[in-house]
Amino acid sequence: MVNLTINNKQITVKEGTTILEAASSNGIIIPTLCFLKDVNEIGACRICLVEIEGMERLAAACNNTVQEGMVVYTNSPKVISSRKATLELILSEHEYSCATCSRSGNCQLQTLAEEFGLSTDIYKKKVRKIEWNKNFPLIRDNEKCIKCMRCIQICNKVQSLGIWDVCGTGARTTVDVKGGLDIEKADCAACGQCITHCPVGALHERDDKNTLYEALADKNKIKIVQVAPAVRAAWGEELGLSPEDATMEKMGEALRQIGFDYVFDTNFSADLTIMEEGSE
Repeated sequence: MVNLTINNKQITVKEGTTILEAASSNGIIIPTLCFLKDVNEIGACRICLVEIEGMERLAAACNNTVQEGMVVYTNSPKVISSRKATLELILSEHEYSCATCSRSGNCQLQTLAEEFGLSTDIYKKKVRKIEWNKNFPLIRDNEKCIKCMRCIQICNKVQSLGIWDVCGTGARTTVDVKGGLDIEKADCAACGQCITHCPVGALHERDDKNTLYEALADKNKIKIVQVAPAVRAAWGEELGLSPEDATMEKMGEALRQIGFDYVFDTNFSADLTIMEEGSE
């Protein structure tokens, strides 16, 4: 076991524990943007920097392990100043049109910007736009990318697809489809993991709400819903409902009231698919 002090609080943790984990396990919050445990621990965002007594430079909490007798400060004036400056630089390359962003209210960068009172541009904004096929189910907005590398790592290490990669050099460095391919020519499975783990709104699903509203308003069209098994659980979690309240029957009734003519549950079909894939 290792004994250390974080913000004047005596802490004992296992050897090999990172400063971030040690702080988190004791109720001390250190903000991050790029960190994903066991997936993306590269300290790229520099938001998790902390001050360690006896060290001149600040250290990333996500990939530095604790040492016996270490004294750490997570919110010293030096740390706060560095964190704020880093956020200002990130925002200078980020198109933060929060009011119309799909991640508004659930964006880690937005939360930090509000916490530090960053509502105006300190530096001249320099945002690079990259054209994207808006017909593809997955939409990437380069103007909002903060180069945290989460999408690259989650696609490589968890999904084993390797769709994303770092492209360009120097100030032109960005994230794009590996090999410079168009997304529709890559082997993207549209699983949505990169969207889920993106801390901002740089990745999101194609918005088909207007198309849906037009279809619902057309009395000459038959509207059909096909519900996948995952949706049965996910919709309740999104609305904060218990499994007892978020039933398939209630969801089906709600969809019919919205204007759908038929609601099909593919639960049985999914079981058949699992059996088929298992036999393969």
